[in-house]
Amino acid sequence: MSFGPEAMRGLFESKPQAPLPELLRPAAVDEVIGQSHLLGPGKPLRLAFDSGQPHSMILWGPPGVGKTTLARLMARAFGHEFIALSAVFSGVKEIRAAMDQAQQHLTRGARTLLFVDEIHRFNKSQQDSLLPFVESGLVVLIGATTENPSFEVNSALLSRTQVYVLTSLNRDELKDLFERARQQQLPDLQFDEAAIDALVDLADGDARRLLNLLEQVATAARFAGLVAVDAAFLQQCLAQGARRFDKGGDQFYDQISALHKSVRGSHPDAALYWLCRMLDGGADPRYLMRRVLRMAWEDIGLADPRASQIASDAASTYERLGSPEGELAIAQAVVYLSLAPKSNAAYEAYNAARAFVKADGSRQVPAHLRNAPTQLMKDLGHGRAYRYAHDEPHAYAAGESYLPDGMQEPSWYQPTDRGLEAKIAEKMAFLRRLDQQSDQP
Repeated sequence: MSFGPEAMRGLFESKPQAPLPELLRPAAVDEVIGQSHLLGPGKPLRLAFDSGQPHSMILWGPPGVGKTTLARLMARAFGHEFIALSAVFSGVKEIRAAMDQAQQHLTRGARTLLFVDEIHRFNKSQQDSLLPFVESGLVVLIGATTENPSFEVNSALLSRTQVYVLTSLNRDELKDLFERARQQQLPDLQFDEAAIDALVDLADGDARRLLNLLEQVATAARFAGLVAVDAAFLQQCLAQGARRFDKGGDQFYDQISALHKSVRGSHPDAALYWLCRMLDGGADPRYLMRRVLRMAWEDIGLADPRASQIASDAASTYERLGSPEGELAIAQAVVYLSLAPKSNAAYEAYNAARAFVKADGSRQVPAHLRNAPTQLMKDLGHGRAYRYAHDEPHAYAAGESYLPDGMQEPSWYQPTDRGLEAKIAEKMAFLRRLDQQSDQP
């Protein structure tokens, strides 16, 4: 096949078609879908838009919820020049160049809004380099991040900005966005309700992802000569993506926190939901198993010692079978732990003992508890007057002290009345009565 001069000229002169997310980018704040908790009447960002008074801020939220769009709309609403940097590709050199550009804007009487995408990717020195320009008012800074700014943004920069939390779009909002995109850009293509629901499910709260998927489907439909799209065609032309999940970020830790708290709260269905969400998102089952073992020791403990054994057996089963068969063992361990009696008494006692030892001095081991392997040690009194518990009634040396001299009984371990610990509490109460009846000082 050959191309004539006109075709060749058209090929090189043609401009690339803007992607659907760019074509649908809102031109005014009233066109933004979602974030009503920030943009609704009387809400913080709506007040900022209405007042015309910009301020530096951090927009924290998952991908595809409108962080870049809001920054662009603010620059337009406030009449500011817009400079965008990506922290992934920029450093101090690019920051300085942006500040020089902002200074040029100022000489013409124009203010500048500096948008830094993925601001958490800047290191400490790069973030620090922004401070003087924010403080002087040369730029209004809007940083966007998918990570918790409490951990990823310097406290000095954080104290000079207002943090706003953006949330994923819900199903109704995603359907509104779908309908807007279809009417404005794809009026000749029809979708049945099942196909729309499938697209919304795949988008998983991400507006940009929804529009990219829609564009992909529209391209495939045109190629196939279709004017109507159903769920079967969607399944054919789209890869079934996993739910949104960040293996190293806040969503990872939020979901493992939700799993742990569901187990602690004795809700097996919720625990299974969060376990499956993490597995579906690509979490390492071995990591999840380590966390399940931690739950057994921290939240169940001696109330049901079988819990730790079942968790350990599940880990061994997974190592033998791998995925997906071994994941059933993890799921069963999660259900068992959810329904087991709960106690953090031993965990709390351990933490209290560690805190005491860290703050206390180095107390000496009492003479009667010391080892005496040599005659010299025996002569020094090591091990003298030690009472061998097995030779005592109930195998208990009533009234004996095992703490350093002068140290009060701390009573760190306080068993609950749940599960096996109820029996442990009875045993401890019995031993205390023996102590009280003893004639030991």
